[in-house]
Amino acid sequence: MEDVLQKLANLQYIDSRIDELKQLRGDLPEDILDIETDINRQEAKISKLEQEQTDLQVEKDNLDLEIKDAENKLEKYEDQQISVRNNREYDALTKEIKAQKQVIENSISRKEEIEKREEEIEPEIEAVKEDLEKIEKLHAAKKEELDQVIENTDSEEKKLLDTREELEEELDERYLRSYKRLREGLTNGLAVVPMEKGAAIGMQLPPQMQVEVRRKNKIIIDESSGRIVLDPSFFEKAEEKLSV
Repeated sequence: MEDVLQKLANLQYIDSRIDELKQLRGDLPEDILDIETDINRQEAKISKLEQEQTDLQVEKDNLDLEIKDAENKLEKYEDQQISVRNNREYDALTKEIKAQKQVIENSISRKEEIEKREEEIEPEIEAVKEDLEKIEKLHAAKKEELDQVIENTDSEEKKLLDTREELEEELDERYLRSYKRLREGLTNGLAVVPMEKGAAIGMQLPPQMQVEVRRKNKIIIDESSGRIVLDPSFFEKAEEKLSV
């Protein structure tokens, strides 16, 4: 049974250490994802503004063509108006002249709107690009920080995971299942804890339970916390054997 208890202590030691390594990374992975989302949003905004710029230029070019076409028609109708033979033709040409003048007026007015918007877009694009540059610098710094943490912890974590896999294969399925169930149901992941000064995680144990823990011959469950309580010597051996 001591072998089983030692393996449970080893398993808890490994899982606790892996939890610590993950905590070292903190919120960096989530922060980086948030920053990448922000980068995508800023890039989309720039793309949208640049597309608007292109669309406005195309529209402005089309308006120039419309103005030129209307001016040609206007000149033609005015020339024709001089040589008309009756009022009906004169009135028809007058109507066409008025329509072409309206086309020119509307096109010029729209061009002025476009030019005003074009003046506004460029500073907007520059402002978004400046924001994007700041965000990209922050992303690079956070990424470098995370890479450094991973570099410092990756080797240890890999060794611990390899050892953990071996432990799972060696440990009886019923004990492993109980351990996993306990660990998943606890916020701090401490399914197996050492008895320290007659207490487990600060909760005093009954004298008879303390005696049974010291005997090291069976699994002792603390009813108040639901955790497996072991003699501290098991954790000392686990740290001595597994610390990297």
